[in-house]
Amino acid sequence: MYEDYQKILAELKEKSHFRDLKNYEGKDEKYIYFKGKKLLNLSSNNYLNFADNKKITKEFLDFAGDKYSFGSASARLLTGTLPVYKDLEDLLSKLYNKESTLLYNSGYHANVGISSALCQKGDVVFSDKLNHASIIDGMKLSDGKFFRYPHNDMEALERLLKRERANYKNAFIITESVFSMDGDIADLKKIVELKKKYNCIMIIDEAHAFGVFGGKCLGVADELGIIDEIDLIVGTFGKAIGSMGAFVTGSKVMIDFLINKSRSFIFSTALPPINIAFTKWIIENKLTINNRQKKMLSIAQKMGSQSHIIPVVIGGNKETVDLCDVLFHNGYFTLPIRPPTVPVGTSRIRLSLTADIEEDELKNLKDIINESVLAK
Repeated sequence: MYEDYQKILAELKEKSHFRDLKNYEGKDEKYIYFKGKKLLNLSSNNYLNFADNKKITKEFLDFAGDKYSFGSASARLLTGTLPVYKDLEDLLSKLYNKESTLLYNSGYHANVGISSALCQKGDVVFSDKLNHASIIDGMKLSDGKFFRYPHNDMEALERLLKRERANYKNAFIITESVFSMDGDIADLKKIVELKKKYNCIMIIDEAHAFGVFGGKCLGVADELGIIDEIDLIVGTFGKAIGSMGAFVTGSKVMIDFLINKSRSFIFSTALPPINIAFTKWIIENKLTINNRQKKMLSIAQKMGSQSHIIPVVIGGNKETVDLCDVLFHNGYFTLPIRPPTVPVGTSRIRLSLTADIEEDELKNLKDIINESVLAK
């Protein structure tokens, strides 16, 4: 009965493409414990080390007491909306100077639910080719048409807009700000220019920038001073914030439409109130730009990246897996990133820096990687 699936799994193993769940022994801010070793964790999105932080957890629980339950037991449109949810949404609206905000259970829920709801029959999406899978899945689930322009190629995007925009009713340009697998940054100012020129709705995913970039920690749009120019901004709480969930902020009309039409919002049980309260508490009490973010970005720039995400492209699957094993034995925890997460032939290690990592802790990393690659 399961022969076809067994065959596919065997092929994945043969091509060093098989994935499995790791049994980690624990995590502690910038460290992870695996196979009896304490390793510097370079595969985490815990950019500000708020997750797995015993001091912060205790401080929050002392604040929260027994005010918040550990389950919602309902979707938001039923009985799943308590005051803390609206308080967090209002806080985000105020921070971004937007009319309204809507919480989602994850960044995946948000991106799938937004574009699949907004892009209707007769509409079109123009999407960066390296956008996250959740954005791609949302476009595929929509009733509209979509085009994927070459990564960060603004000339190609404008050619597409010139050729196709007039053929559709509503048009959307969707991009990440900091790209999750390449660590580079979209040309948001140019996209704003194009969205105005061709009458498009602009959506950006600040998942990997929220908490790290900008004077108010709101992302690259905050850093560039163009928040007001962007129609919808998506952010997540499961990375720099160290919590769980996501949000989209924008005009009341757009948010009301998503409340009524976004299936991943409508049909999901709400996140637990204590989780929402933790997110709000972190944003209000811990989220400030300081030397930790600046140091992290400075280290990354010295390693050749525009952001705290540093791609080390190896190429082959087996070679990438082997390099992760070498790094493991030298005290670094990394994971192989392989297709379909990245294009075929570009398998890589994605080094994710976190704010408490010191430059000295990485001093041997480059040499180990270079020696391993040259030895192949």
